[in-house]
Amino acid sequence: MSMLDILMIIFRVSFGAFVPLCFIAVLVWMERRGAAFFQDRAGPNRANIFGFRAAGLVQNLADAAKLIFKEDVVPGHIKHKIYFIFAPVIVFFTAVVSFAVIPFADTMVLGGKHYIMQAIPTDLGILWFLALVSFAVYGIILAGWSSTNKYGMLGGLRSAAQVISYEIPMGLALVSLLVVYGTVNLSEMAQFQGQLLFGFIPMWGIFLQPLGIIIFVVAAFAEANRTPFDLAEGESELVAGFHVEYSAMKFAIFFMGEYVAMFASSAIIVTLYFGSYQIPWLATETLIAYAKPLAVILMILLPVLMYYFAGWIRRSNVSHYYRLNDPRKREAKAYIRVLWGLVVILELLLVVILLSSSGGVAASIFAAQLQICTFLLKTTLMCFVYVWVRWTLPRFRYDQLQRLGWQTLLPLSLLNIFITSAVVVALS
Repeated sequence: MSMLDILMIIFRVSFGAFVPLCFIAVLVWMERRGAAFFQDRAGPNRANIFGFRAAGLVQNLADAAKLIFKEDVVPGHIKHKIYFIFAPVIVFFTAVVSFAVIPFADTMVLGGKHYIMQAIPTDLGILWFLALVSFAVYGIILAGWSSTNKYGMLGGLRSAAQVISYEIPMGLALVSLLVVYGTVNLSEMAQFQGQLLFGFIPMWGIFLQPLGIIIFVVAAFAEANRTPFDLAEGESELVAGFHVEYSAMKFAIFFMGEYVAMFASSAIIVTLYFGSYQIPWLATETLIAYAKPLAVILMILLPVLMYYFAGWIRRSNVSHYYRLNDPRKREAKAYIRVLWGLVVILELLLVVILLSSSGGVAASIFAAQLQICTFLLKTTLMCFVYVWVRWTLPRFRYDQLQRLGWQTLLPLSLLNIFITSAVVVALS
């Protein structure tokens, strides 16, 4: 095994492990700022380190410190303590590992070798994701049962019923998608979506399966236990549901597991229906062939975008009342200097692309970097949709939740399979 092989393995595994963990802080921040925006109020904007608030991200560090040093209580009435402690680990671990099979860039060719851009390159693809998502509910059931608490037990039972109700339409929506793609391999699905329909429409899943994406996204919301499908932890009925007896870091692990699951769910939706890492009308071969012109365009766009972004920071990062030597203005200046420094570094990297040979290793790495950024941008936007829905729709009643799954989504998913199969057979 060459040094390049080892470096690529380290990069893939690191991306699959650390990106979901880093997004926990981003998503907690997005949740709070999004809630503040939708409710027309200020979000977290006071916690700071030497005056630097990082637009509210420092609040995450304060919360982490609080949870780490908070007393970790295991109630005395709990009989099966090992299961009580192990339950949040199952939820968190399955959420992290479910992301491992999602491709974040096209297969990279370096030195004549092909490197699949997945943390765990496997042909199981979507089957791996479904298996791990299904396994996560065991952690919730185990938490509710081992808590020896009626509210926790009810929350676990609700979660089990909810998973059964929504995994069936989710699986049937995937059947329609598999009929179109003809594979369960996520990398092959992503490559399929790099083609064009009628010569100008990207062959993304959303255009090929307009009904399927609605079914799948609704079921994904239910699988992630996000509002309006958070009946397993409904405060108005179950206090906190399955995690009512948890505190400190065990509660934090449940909390982090929810956001990792939200990120992984957004990533799989993007992979199946929104072209994954594909840039519209710019397939991998096109990106490599036109790496230099694209680098020139980016060299022009980056300073322009940074100029307007810096102006927005200056306007937004000021106190609402007069303060001598306003500390927020000093904070804004520091951020702007750092961001301009990053722009300079990126410009130098783009110069390297211009000086390298056309279609070489540098062009391949450049194309992969653009695809990774595209994938993360799409996934972040999908995560914002999760936040948007949470702070827009009220929680369903339990009978409404079950009725939606069994009487609406299930018949629609069966109808979608029939229509998709008929169209595929007719066109073939």
